[in-house]
Amino acid sequence: MLEWQWAWVLLLLPLPILAWWLLKPASKQDSVALKVPFLEDLPQTKDIPNPRDWRWVARLSLIVAWCSLLAGLARPVMVGELVQLPVSGRNLMLAVDLSLSMQEQDYQLGNQMVDRLTATKFVAGEFIERRVGDRIGLILFGDQAYLQAPLTFDRKTVRKLLDESALGLAGRNTAIGDAIGLALKRLNDQPDAEHILVLMTDGENTAGVVSVDDAAQMAAKNGLKIYTVGIGAQRRTNIDFFSQSRSSLDEETLLKIAEMTGGRYYRATDTETFRKIYAQLDELEPIERKQQQWRPRTDLFYWPLSAALLFGLLGVLIRERSE
Repeated sequence: MLEWQWAWVLLLLPLPILAWWLLKPASKQDSVALKVPFLEDLPQTKDIPNPRDWRWVARLSLIVAWCSLLAGLARPVMVGELVQLPVSGRNLMLAVDLSLSMQEQDYQLGNQMVDRLTATKFVAGEFIERRVGDRIGLILFGDQAYLQAPLTFDRKTVRKLLDESALGLAGRNTAIGDAIGLALKRLNDQPDAEHILVLMTDGENTAGVVSVDDAAQMAAKNGLKIYTVGIGAQRRTNIDFFSQSRSSLDEETLLKIAEMTGGRYYRATDTETFRKIYAQLDELEPIERKQQQWRPRTDLFYWPLSAALLFGLLGVLIRERSE
């Protein structure tokens, strides 16, 4: 369906006729003619067309240019069919551990061994793509927690920001309590939806200002469900002598966080387990919200404006050559 944003502009269509009527041409008495007595003796060229034969083409071109110009200024818009927007009412925050212990290569993608962060990006990226109708945010944490992406429906941007994250970007240690606190602060700004935090880490809380117990208690009090994901194919302490960091998966704490907040704890031992975890999270019951509707709109003003420019130049050129 075609709509005109500024349809009142079309009222200017008769403006050239009004200007022609008000600005009358000079009278013949004021004109001065030059009489050439020997004009009939000059040779006549039969191949030269009469300039007046082309004046009507110039006028027609200028008329079309004027109409096209006003059509473009009236902002034509093509409005598509009504589209129902899927909105589930879930606010889902992902918190991803970027500590140096995530560099251990104990996951397999295809025939290649990859580090824990790469495996997390791969599987979490697929999970983000399926979150149609949910607001998604991204928190990256190490020594401190940082909000990388606020809650948004733009899943592609969130996935891109996750893919661009790097090991050690937020520090070498693990601040789980700070990550929960930051997620709680951001999610509380949206009171009309279910709040969910998916916390992914391969270590124990070794940094940050907020303790894990305090953060979990505040989350439970404010209705934030936390689903914890323990990353790592092997249950052992991981020591990196170059970075002098120590990381061990504290499953007891992660399980406690999930139980206190009404969530669940998952152990991701391989990429296939990762996929099963996210498949279960897909089944979370959303809160019903008012269905939103949207019509796609496509601007068409550049077509009549291009036609106005083309016919305007054509009319001017023909008029110049015919005079």
